[in-house]
Amino acid sequence: MSLSETSPALPRLNATRFATVAELPELPALPERIVQFGEGNFLRAFVDWMVHRMNSAGVFNGRVVLVQPIAQGLTDVINAQDGLYTVALRGRQNGRIVNTKEVVTSISRCVNPYADFDAYLACAISPDLRFIVSNTTEAGIRVDPADTIGARPALSFPGKLTQLLYKRFQHFQGDPSRGLVMLPCELIEKNGDTLRRTVQETATRWELPAAFLKWVNESCVFTNTLVDRIVTGYPKDEIEALQAELGYEDRLLVAAEVFHAWVIEGPRSLEAELPLRKVGLDVVWTDDVQPYRERKVRILNGAHTMTVLGAYLAGLDTVGEFMNDAQFRAFVEEGIHDEILPTLQLPPADVESFARAVSERFANPFIKHQLLSISLNSVSKFKARILGTMLDYQKMRGALPPKLTFSLAALLAFYRGRVIRDGALLGNRAGAEYKVQDDLPVLEAFQQAWSGHAEGVLSADVAKQVATTILRTDAFWGRDLDAALTGLTDAVAKHLEAICTVGVRTALAAIERRVA
Repeated sequence: MSLSETSPALPRLNATRFATVAELPELPALPERIVQFGEGNFLRAFVDWMVHRMNSAGVFNGRVVLVQPIAQGLTDVINAQDGLYTVALRGRQNGRIVNTKEVVTSISRCVNPYADFDAYLACAISPDLRFIVSNTTEAGIRVDPADTIGARPALSFPGKLTQLLYKRFQHFQGDPSRGLVMLPCELIEKNGDTLRRTVQETATRWELPAAFLKWVNESCVFTNTLVDRIVTGYPKDEIEALQAELGYEDRLLVAAEVFHAWVIEGPRSLEAELPLRKVGLDVVWTDDVQPYRERKVRILNGAHTMTVLGAYLAGLDTVGEFMNDAQFRAFVEEGIHDEILPTLQLPPADVESFARAVSERFANPFIKHQLLSISLNSVSKFKARILGTMLDYQKMRGALPPKLTFSLAALLAFYRGRVIRDGALLGNRAGAEYKVQDDLPVLEAFQQAWSGHAEGVLSADVAKQVATTILRTDAFWGRDLDAALTGLTDAVAKHLEAICTVGVRTALAAIERRVA
């Protein structure tokens, strides 16, 4: 019998319910200073949670009005709860387990421009408005040629934003002091620069006045940002127990890890307007976001990619399992500290602190991150996340990074298969099939390289042949790796033979002895 069958119905979280919760202050009547495109889990557990923290400390005193960016969304649910929802932060921090629940009060309302376009445009003329936040997915910052200035609303995010900015420009008659600050959170490089270009292109297509383009370029700020927090979203498998603990129903409850980081490339003067650091949030204001992006890609993403394939072949299934496995935890942590960190340009204390946080994030007992899910498109991930580290390491040390080199051999072993079915290459782990998922040309290249050798022990000659074929494929790596990294093919072939002959653990133990 489920909890819902045995327990009375819980009251819905809203302003009335909030007011009855002991020790919680009244909802503040604060001005709407932020318009946010996107009402999904990530922004609510990241930006809106941060705004709540600033308001709670009395250093920002502003609320967020959400804009539903596509026709289907959460407007009705958000407004039914008066913008209130619970953020559950769970994980490890400084060696201790953290498990907190907090009602976030920073959202004033949600507007659906598809249902009430006038209410959406009215946001533009508020004298209190200063910031625009967005997370419309990586594909969101794109011009749609079908957009028009008269659409209600424009289909694309850049189109909607251009409509909002133009309305503001007209209402305030081009007053330069009424420009807005854009804080895009989409996971693309130079997201602010990209957003600026798409607004400019949209305005040009619509033949808007040159004075408007000048106002956008000179009076508005488009920051480039980097966001980092794992948000697992609505915990449907645990929701009944969580709501029983809280004492109310919350259809917007969102779970996330404790760690958070926001790097913002923009004028330092903005820090006084958005005092995130004053309340202890991990926010960096910088003139160049790129070193921080490299830190995240090489340490966090790179450590995932270097470890998951070998760990899976060794019989493990989740990130948590490899962090609880002494051999693989040592592999990933030593790989980070000995091979990745020395290649980064930020101060040592900065990258070491981030690396410690990564270890705690990987060991988060509340998140079960499946290795096969992370394995998707591992060839392109290896190129983006690890190859630069290997090139820099060899340039600095005159040698190959041992563990990253081993991880490349593990990739070749993981992609060992002879049959492609339903868009996946079928591998074999201890007699059980698993799916290698990647672009079809990648899978076909590996299938061909392993032709006739997809099963059983592996000879040194075949291992060398496979390694040579794959590492010389420019289309995978953007270069001939056999030529770019001295000794790489021989080293990868040796590891590959060992992995396919004696198994990952024994092969890994051998390199651990040599490194020691």
